[in-house]
Amino acid sequence: METVIKKAQDPITEEEYEIELPAHEVVLKAILELDYPPDGIRIIEATNILSEKFQLSDEQRNAKNKRGERYLDVFRYDVVAPAFNYLLKKEELKQPGGPKTPYFLALAANTLNPEKLIEENYERSREKLANDLLQQIKANSPPFFEKLVVNLLIAMGYGGSWEGAGEITGGPGDGGIDGIIYLDKLGLDVVGVQAKRLTTGSNIGPSVINEFVGALRLNGLGKGVIITTASFSSKARASAEGSDNPKIVLIDGEQLAQLMIDHDVGVSIEKTYEIKRVDSDYFAENTE
Repeated sequence: METVIKKAQDPITEEEYEIELPAHEVVLKAILELDYPPDGIRIIEATNILSEKFQLSDEQRNAKNKRGERYLDVFRYDVVAPAFNYLLKKEELKQPGGPKTPYFLALAANTLNPEKLIEENYERSREKLANDLLQQIKANSPPFFEKLVVNLLIAMGYGGSWEGAGEITGGPGDGGIDGIIYLDKLGLDVVGVQAKRLTTGSNIGPSVINEFVGALRLNGLGKGVIITTASFSSKARASAEGSDNPKIVLIDGEQLAQLMIDHDVGVSIEKTYEIKRVDSDYFAENTE
């Protein structure tokens, strides 16, 4: 299960800390899969159900954050409620009674628009596929991941299609560079690659970026890409954005999975659907 890091605050000591909770996309999917009674469901009820579904610990369930003078549950107000509001705006849920009333699945609206239903189901299928890809990557070895990221960059068009456009250099004494992409056959333009296969909930900090910058400079490389199954902290992203020489690009787990789907790396087509319409030109009779 994909997770995110949320800020919390102890009501007694007022000390701030971080808590790991289910990610936004995971919660969205779970909300749409809830059993909605005839009189709808309220956020507080959904929060209790989802807490059980995700098997949250007491610490995760009871984590709070201060808003004004009140301490509110982080999972309910910072995770579940925003997800309900998002689905309401996307018209996947409806709230006929207005604010602070029960929510219902907007099935009627979907059935009136078959193309929209297909599109929404496609997006859900893609989200599940992305999550499955990340889980599969984490189940494989670090050397496999290094090979994967090089293959992905080549599939995206970096390095061309010639043999030897990408090279895996990871292993003992790699100096922090796991792969090389040659943007031209003469090797005049080269990109250094670092692959970080981390566990769910891990967050890459600025020290990793700074070490990679040093490794690139040591090897005389002016461009680098760090690809991870996890995510980057805001400070890590700031460090990468502040590096002009070498230029650094960061790809987190969510982007990685989407790029793999877009460029057919580690995936195959199972089914293809065509949406057809009436060809009005065919039925136009020549009255002359």
